[in-house]
Amino acid sequence: MLVYENILANEFNCRVDHVTNVINLIDEGNTIPFIARYRKELHGAMDDQKLRELADRLQYLRNLDKRKQEVRESIEAQGKLTDELIAAIDAAQTLAAVEDIYRPYKQKRRTRATVAREQGLEPLAEWLLSQSLDAGLPLDKAAEFIDEEKGIEDAESCIKGACDILAEDFSDDAALRTKLRPLLHREAIIKTEKVGEGNPVYQQYYEYEEPLHKIQPHRVLAINRGEKEGALKVTLRVPDDAVLNIMDQEFLEEHDSNAMEYIQRAIDDSWSRLLYPSMEREMRSTLSEGAQTQAIKMFAINLKQLLMQPPVRGQNILAVDPAYRTGCKCAVIDATGLVLDTVVVYPTPPESKIAEATATLTRLIKTHKVTVIAIGNGTASKETEIFIAELIKGTPGVSYMVVNEAGASVYSASKIAADEFPQFDVSIRSAVSIARRLQDPLAELVKVDPKSIGVGQYQHDMPPAQLSNTLDGVVEDCVNNVGVDLNVASAPLLERVAGLGPAIAKNVVTYREENGAFPDRKTLLKVPKLGPKAYEQCAGFLRIPDGKNVLDNTSVHPESYKAAKELLSTFGLSLKDVGKMPPLNELVEERGEESVAEACNLGVLTLKDVVASLQKPGRDPRDELPPPQLRTDVLDMKDLVPGMTLTGTVRNVIDFGAFVDIGVHQDGLVHISEIANRFIRHPSEVVKVGDIVNVIVLEVDVERKRIALSMKQASAGNAEKQEESSLLQVSH
Repeated sequence: MLVYENILANEFNCRVDHVTNVINLIDEGNTIPFIARYRKELHGAMDDQKLRELADRLQYLRNLDKRKQEVRESIEAQGKLTDELIAAIDAAQTLAAVEDIYRPYKQKRRTRATVAREQGLEPLAEWLLSQSLDAGLPLDKAAEFIDEEKGIEDAESCIKGACDILAEDFSDDAALRTKLRPLLHREAIIKTEKVGEGNPVYQQYYEYEEPLHKIQPHRVLAINRGEKEGALKVTLRVPDDAVLNIMDQEFLEEHDSNAMEYIQRAIDDSWSRLLYPSMEREMRSTLSEGAQTQAIKMFAINLKQLLMQPPVRGQNILAVDPAYRTGCKCAVIDATGLVLDTVVVYPTPPESKIAEATATLTRLIKTHKVTVIAIGNGTASKETEIFIAELIKGTPGVSYMVVNEAGASVYSASKIAADEFPQFDVSIRSAVSIARRLQDPLAELVKVDPKSIGVGQYQHDMPPAQLSNTLDGVVEDCVNNVGVDLNVASAPLLERVAGLGPAIAKNVVTYREENGAFPDRKTLLKVPKLGPKAYEQCAGFLRIPDGKNVLDNTSVHPESYKAAKELLSTFGLSLKDVGKMPPLNELVEERGEESVAEACNLGVLTLKDVVASLQKPGRDPRDELPPPQLRTDVLDMKDLVPGMTLTGTVRNVIDFGAFVDIGVHQDGLVHISEIANRFIRHPSEVVKVGDIVNVIVLEVDVERKRIALSMKQASAGNAEKQEESSLLQVSH
């Protein structure tokens, strides 16, 4: 355990005792959100992301130790375990290093070397490798091993078999592989070329090469997909001479012996037939794993920012799910998400019943006092947006927003949707989902498999388990960071709360339906299968806005209720003052945080959280973000000209830039080089999903549906205007 603590403390730049506490908390069955929020003193206020990374690394180290033990036992069973091997296994710091050590002892498929060993040629291989100057001629020595019954008819066949054994031994040498890896990583070049007629999508890779250590993750993923689809051939060009020189130094003696010719033959064969193919696969695999890890990380960042988009509260919303032949499915929801009305209209081709659709939707808008229209961004979205923009000219006070509907069809056909809206068909459910995505993105998007939301790159090429685990963690962190209204939350939302899960979440909903609203948090203990441990984990993340105890509408954990009351009492306050009292944080600072914390039997970090919660019960961190950008007019791609300045919303951030919705059907790309007037390693350093940004149009390619944008030039233009304005004010 101490080894894990020291390794993790060093890697994560934190105290050993903090790491020890985190490990203990994890092993006790505590969830990451609970640890992050309610055990800050024990780990120094690490955030949920760092805690998850630490937990993942801990699991890797434990798996590494488990694999080391398996390898030791396997080699020992073969009677080949030595003190040197034990030391090497113990010193290995990665799974790859352990596998290198184990390679010579691993059960192999039948190889040329296997056959040679069965023929009894291993002693001859050892004799050749000794390269003794006075040992005699190799062919004379090899003649001693001729055995026609074993299929060895002459000395040259014996030499060949012995060289096969040596070639495999060289290939399995762990020290050699360790020496070759940095050389190959530094010097190898990845090369791609077109296969057959290729695929225009991969045109830039038809004749492409780049040093392995410089290639960007998104290029790796694109090349992998092109190869998988049969459009590209991928090879690695490596420095053969440098590799063979290292192998010569490793296995050839400095003096000239009669065996050197055969050792050299074995070295050349080992590299070309065994080592190169093996290490090429390893390099490609390492490259792909790194690219996938980066893509999953980027997907997670984008997903978190999408889920944490500010909700559009207190408004009735009309959702329009666009289509051509089958018409636009529409649904109106009220401020609580209740479906008020549904209808299908046909304003798009081939029907183009614009007048009829206008009359129908105008009636819905007026009848249900709709103030916002949500338009799905799928098929026929552009035509629908043009229609809606024209429609709302006659309905003042109504605006619209195009909503990313990725995954809406997955949700609408799911059992969750069927249980929620058994009276609606799939298409209407999709429209309801679009409306609710605008109303509360987090509550609605938790119903969809995160992989289907589509805010990453090449997500379908990612390892499914790794992607799911990462994205599930993001959803869990977001849900628990915001908090959940216990009396209105759906089962899919509740199951993301720390300590619950699908089965208990369903039990919570069932209990609520049978017994009415929860009056307080402690009533949760009456829910079947929700025991003390689950209650400890989930209680602080569940809210009861109109409950008997005002603390139930805060992020104060029930275990700290007594301390919270003592805190209030310290300043002559009570629970009646929560949310409408003088600045409690200032009162605490005046008296001294440590003194107040000690008096209330709280840690300083927990005290700060309690104070913040008491000042703003029911606080939603999303409300502090800029609201979504609503529109009243629409642009066509043909309206865009270079130099035009626009305001847009960041829809996706990827390794090479950011896609921005500027009000036309096609998002524009701000390349990483056009994001900031300074060097940045990644677009996420500057922008995130949901950001409202100013951009300048650089280039418009209508035929290829591509728009190039610049943020840094827009920023420079704004700076010039501000400077001109300042000069004018000074002159006046």
